[in-house]
Amino acid sequence: MILKQRDVAECHVLFELLTDPAVYPYVREKAQSYDEYVFLTKQMIEAEERGELISRTIVDEWGSPIGTITLYDIDDHTGFLGTWLGTPYFGRGYNKQAKDAFFQELFFNYDIQTVFMRIRKHNDRSYNAALKLPYCTLANDLRPDIYTALNQKGDYNLFQIEKDLYYLHFMRSTPSIERKEA
Repeated sequence: MILKQRDVAECHVLFELLTDPAVYPYVREKAQSYDEYVFLTKQMIEAEERGELISRTIVDEWGSPIGTITLYDIDDHTGFLGTWLGTPYFGRGYNKQAKDAFFQELFFNYDIQTVFMRIRKHNDRSYNAALKLPYCTLANDLRPDIYTALNQKGDYNLFQIEKDLYYLHFMRSTPSIERKEA
């Protein structure tokens, strides 16, 4: 599984996955039609060129698009993570693999210091996935200003991934030969 730059050519497959009722409520790209999804994808590509976000398509072992991962609202070396996978790919380890690859890109190729994740309190699947990440911290009490601001618009838990903690995890869990390639 790899990440690749977003491409409108993948919109048809991604839109079909996105509109599944188990996925749609939890994504930012709430397109009502394929054409709208293409438009939103083009806007995201342009926003990345302006440095407002970083977005990648998640592909499986055969290169088929299975979801997206995006760092939104980049400001002062921080941003908010948004990830979704199509339901056929739930529970197969793609979420963790995508996050690891994306965090390596964000922390080692860009000057990102903190990645935040807002997870709806009733979204047990995402909450449990975040808890499985050894470098992820529940930040409701650590960042009360951000937590309070988020919860004016909904009912969320706030998680954070700090570059230093991720780097420590990366150094401990990755053999030195693989680190040189990364």
